[in-house]
Amino acid sequence: MKINQNTVLQGKRVTLVPYTSAHVPRYHEWMQSEELQRLTASEPLSLEQEYEMQRSWRDDTDKCTFIVLDTERWSGQACADEDCMVGDVNLFLTDAEDPTSGEIEIMIAEPSYRGRGFGKEATLMMMSYGVRNLGITKFEAKIGQENEASICMFKKLHFKEVAVNSVFQEVTLRLDVSDQERRWLLEQTDHVEEKSYVELKLPAGVLET
Repeated sequence: MKINQNTVLQGKRVTLVPYTSAHVPRYHEWMQSEELQRLTASEPLSLEQEYEMQRSWRDDTDKCTFIVLDTERWSGQACADEDCMVGDVNLFLTDAEDPTSGEIEIMIAEPSYRGRGFGKEATLMMMSYGVRNLGITKFEAKIGQENEASICMFKKLHFKEVAVNSVFQEVTLRLDVSDQERRWLLEQTDHVEEKSYVELKLPAGVLET
């Protein structure tokens, strides 16, 4: 999505950065994992297909994607994005008739980062961004029935289970963002700093094309 191509959201554990071509090789490496393919209901792609996918995610108006980095490793500028990547978080505006509705996905691809609060903070940051910048008032998450950790996390974030699809073995959870939920969400993310990706990372202030 063009709106977030220069946006960095820096939290305590995680930093969200736009998905650029520099992130593709590592992402492609992740998606060779049969476990991640199963958990994300994804088919393996060639590297060239992955680059095409990255371009479409950047340009399409119905997909907002951030790469999740380890803040502690990244903020010292000691290592490149690719060496600090732990996963990604996505928001899909799938309902053309209701632009206030978004489907959220979170993937912590690096096993050593799971169960440590990285996914929770990244999801809260993406939800807050969706509410503030994209006008989202309804979130939906579709999760494989076997992915109990993810289902549990979304329930802790006030999502309610609304459907189970036994054919796809998938659970659908939903959150309607009332005024009270909005306040809670913004309180949970009031530590997050928004910065310019160009100023932080790229020389001479040139955005990638």
